[in-house]
Parts: sequence; structure tokens; C-alpha cells
Amino acid sequence: MDLFSYAHEEEKERGVSHRQPLADRMRPRTLDEFAGQAHILGEGKLLRRAIEADQVSSLIFYGPPGTGKTTLARIIARTTKTDFTDLNAVTAGVADIRRVVEEAKQRRDMYNQGTTLFVDEIHRFNKGQQDALLPYVEDGTIRLIGATTENPFFEVNAALLSRSQLFGLQALTEEDLSDVIDRVLVDQERGYGELSIQLDSDAREHLIHYAEGDSRRLLNALELAVATTPRDKDGGIRITLDVAVDSIQRRAVRYDKTGDNHYDTISAYIKSIRGSDPDAALYWLARMIDAGEDPRFIARRLVIAASEDVGNGDPRALQVAISAFQAVELVGMPEGRIPLAQATTYLASAPKSNASYTAINDALRTVRQSGHGSVPLHLRDSHYKGAEKLGYGKDYVYPHDYPNAYVSQQYLPDGVRADFYKPKEIGYERHMKQYLQTIRSNTKNT
Repeated sequence: MDLFSYAHEEEKERGVSHRQPLADRMRPRTLDEFAGQAHILGEGKLLRRAIEADQVSSLIFYGPPGTGKTTLARIIARTTKTDFTDLNAVTAGVADIRRVVEEAKQRRDMYNQGTTLFVDEIHRFNKGQQDALLPYVEDGTIRLIGATTENPFFEVNAALLSRSQLFGLQALTEEDLSDVIDRVLVDQERGYGELSIQLDSDAREHLIHYAEGDSRRLLNALELAVATTPRDKDGGIRITLDVAVDSIQRRAVRYDKTGDNHYDTISAYIKSIRGSDPDAALYWLARMIDAGEDPRFIARRLVIAASEDVGNGDPRALQVAISAFQAVELVGMPEGRIPLAQATTYLASAPKSNASYTAINDALRTVRQSGHGSVPLHLRDSHYKGAEKLGYGKDYVYPHDYPNAYVSQQYLPDGVRADFYKPKEIGYERHMKQYLQTIRSNTKNT
């Protein structure tokens, strides 16, 4: 064994190798080292009490990347003195699950030791794979800890959910990330405590801001900054703002076009339009465009918003939205961003009325509750042979023969009373409301 091999083996014995990435070396080993998540791990919180009392059941952690889901699973296994086994749902199959279960049974029978099975990206297990876990979760052969960045209620089957406790992990705060940096700079075993590092305040702020709550991203950027910055004459390393900017470059976009972020972002976009905030709507539009979202998906949602949220407050909004959709189809991207932005700002700035949206919902509810009543005879089609003998169209009054092209007559089935459409006093719909009130009032007075 040469000197370098000996040093590497010694590092492994101590549980740390400086050949490991900084993020792996600095992985917390105890709850006290764990950054953030005070809402579930703070003193007196349920999960912390369960871990410390070794009363942890099967768990599912969900939340954004870099918030410590894997690390927390390892801490639980270490604290509760169970064997830690991990599988990645992307590559593991039912055969891997059976192997883990068999090993867990042997460990339990021979050494009276439990097994913590950590399944990363558990949402990628299909129904059969998830079902294969159920019997062994139920009888305690394994303690399952699943991790997912998706909404578990959509991606994990109900049977497995019912046998697990769910805990949501949140993106780390700027204060949490600042604490992570401090720990790296003073830790002499795993961090940079043995080095003389000066981290300028604006560089710190930049690293924290662009980490976006992801400790792994933060540590990777810090590691690159330290590794690529030459030492000064005294052996120190100064990380300036320019160095920090170079270390991050253009950050990877956290956006999965089939996952929660996809739906959360489009939701924020539509709600910003509905809330008449064109600046916020443009921000979320830019986020989606930058992430490579299908522009036709965005355009379709604009068409829906034009009717649902703007409606007759500004009837032109629907024309603008449809035109934007057609323009995107015609010119493609990146130029398509311009008509999308035009439609976005138009809809966000237009008067809002959801009267048509609520009206059709109320009408559908009435139809489903009261059934399909018969069409009144005078409204039925009288143009085909024999219709007249049946009385179809008889006594129908032609509105255009009357002032304002309006006359009061029955248009609903017998027994149906309706007041679905309630125009609002906003935008163009104000004029529609006034018109309807006027013609109805004049009819009553004649």
C-alpha cells in the first residue's frame, strides 16, 4: 500500500474523504447539525420527539431538491440504530425490493436489528413496485422512508400513504444557508476550517440568493469558488463577488414540465393575471419560457383566462388571446414570446368579470339537479314536415318585431326558474347590464 492509498483508507475510517464533494462531506450527521426544517424538527416538534424516542414509523418526505430529505433519512437510521439501505426508484425494480426485504428479515432474526429502507424518488415506483413494499411495511420488516419532489397525494398510491406519515420539507431560508456557510468555514475536519478563507459579504449574499433554498447548490458553488481561487502571498483565499458570480454562472432551472413546479408556476401565472398584476404575470411567463415550457400550453391557458377571468368585462380579451395562440403557432419561438407577452399584459390589465364562468356552472348545476325538461312547444323547430300539426312553433313571438328586439316570453322548460347570468358593474359588462335592465323594465311597463 502506497502513501496515498494509506491516507485514503485512513480518511475512510474517519468517515470523511476530501476526495468527496464538499456537499457530501458536510452532510449533517445529527439533528443538531441539520439546517432548517424547524417546523418539523424544532425542539418539541412531533418528528424530532419520535426520532429521539426511537418511535419512528414509515415516513414520506416531500419537498424541493437540496432540503435534506436523504440526509434526514440517514440521521434517523443512525439515531435509531437501524441498518440503512437505500434504493433509487429510477433504477430499482421488484427484484431489488425482494432482496432488501430478505436481508432485512435475516438481520432481524439473527441480530434483532431493524432496517430503514430509503427510497429516493419514490414517485417513480409504479403501482406494482409500491404494492410490493406494503406487506413488509405493515409487519415492520422494514421502516420505509420515501423521498419525492412531487406531490405525494398524486404520485404515491393510497395504500402506501395510509401506512406512512407525511412531512413536507421547505426550501432553506437565507438565514439557514448562511448558517451552512458558517459551518463549512469553521469545520476543520470536513469543511474549510484549516484554510484561511475570506468570503466578502456581497459574495456571500450572491451565493445565498442564487442557491434558491438549495444547500447542495450552495455548497457546490462555494467549493468551486475555493478550488479555483489562487492563494495570496500569505496563503489566504479571498472570495469576491466576481468569483462568486463565476462559480454559479447561469443556474439550472428548477422546473419539471410534468411535475408540481409545472402546475404551481402556471397557477401563479393565471392568478397574477386574475389579480390584475401584469408585472407578476410577466415574471411567471418569463420563468416558463426560460424553462422551455410548451408555448402552446401557455397560450391555451390564456384563452381560458380570457373567458373565465376577463369575460365580458372586456370581450376583446378573448380575441387577443386567440390571436396570440395563432401567432405562436405561426411564428414559433423565440419570437412567440412577444405575442404571449402582449396577451398577458392585455388580460392582466383588462377589467375582470367571471360572471359568464359562474353562470355556466350554475346552469350546469341546475340541469343536473332538475333533469332535462322538455323544450316548450313554441320554441321547437317548426320547419320540418308535420311540425305544424304537432303545434311546434305555435305562439312563438319574434323579438325583432318589437322595440329593442325584445319581448318577454317563456324560454325555459316548465317549472325551471333561473337567474344564472349576473353582469357586473365593470368594463363593457356594465353596458350589457344596463341594456338588459332597460329592455326588461320597458317591457314590464308596457
